[in-house]
Amino acid sequence: MTQAPTPTADTVRRLVRTLLDDAPATGAGSPSDTAAGFDVRPVGEGGGHRAWWVGTRHVLHLAPDREASLRRRRELRLRDIVRPHLPVAVPVSVAHGDWAPGLAYTLDTRLTGGTAAEHDVSALGEDDLAGLLAGLRRVPVRQAGTLGVPRTPPRSLEALRRMAVHAAERLGAADEFDPARTAQLTPPAAAQLAAQPGTAVLVHHRLSGDHLVVGADGRVRGVLDWTGAVIGDPAEDIAGLARAVGSPAAVRAATLAGYGARPCLRGLWLARCDTVIRLADRVDGRSDAPLPALRTELRHAWEAILLERVTEFREDHRDDKDEDDTEHDSEDDATGEDGEA
Repeated sequence: MTQAPTPTADTVRRLVRTLLDDAPATGAGSPSDTAAGFDVRPVGEGGGHRAWWVGTRHVLHLAPDREASLRRRRELRLRDIVRPHLPVAVPVSVAHGDWAPGLAYTLDTRLTGGTAAEHDVSALGEDDLAGLLAGLRRVPVRQAGTLGVPRTPPRSLEALRRMAVHAAERLGAADEFDPARTAQLTPPAAAQLAAQPGTAVLVHHRLSGDHLVVGADGRVRGVLDWTGAVIGDPAEDIAGLARAVGSPAAVRAATLAGYGARPCLRGLWLARCDTVIRLADRVDGRSDAPLPALRTELRHAWEAILLERVTEFREDHRDDKDEDDTEHDSEDDATGEDGEA
């Protein structure tokens, strides 16, 4: 496989100069002077400089390989499908193409706001998240499938529970976490929280604090990075929200979106197991993810909620098929003793 070139500021300036008509000039102006007038800088410290801020209004994404290029091109079309269903903004591309042979780029408008790590999500922001989850349920999965969005089978919560138990023991030895807390999820409870047949929806699958654009007022303004979207288990997005904004807010948003107790609790425990495993991997030196971010996600996921017991589920299946028969499957609308969902 040919090694992709490493993008530099000059690479970005040369590319963007051909795309934007309002390039700032720095003098009487040779082409190189005009290119140098762009304020470009990498987004974040890592990632191989594959995302760049371009001035104050745009962000440039550069795919590092052909697989990432496929996802980037698919994202362009997927955004157009999901945008009408969502109450929050989705980035708009102003240009796209190849920045190197076979390697895609997209130049997107920048959504204004901070991240969920910078701003707490307010009660109205939880309504925005509920609209996001409800909107994803309305996206015709057959239409998404025609774009090549992959179907992903639900994960085994029991297998994840066993991994989390071992990881928690390692965290306990490092004084990072009380391993006794994982006993709250018993094998019978994990079995009750298995994903139900016929509940697949379009899932963002990368909901995180960095991908939620949150205003200073706590409203959720937009959602970034749709390259990892799949057709699969909606509990995965509930789990993502639990890690990003806390379990109580995630469960309240999912409940407002129409999800019952089972998917809410399943998402909660996916998040809890994932955060224990990820932090243990970092402590053991098998990951270079930032420790503060992992600890914050762990704290968020393990926040207590009222809907904690898994007993006496009642099945109320609803038919969510799209009017043109687009494979929207029935959703489990189970409720638990606490009645939160």
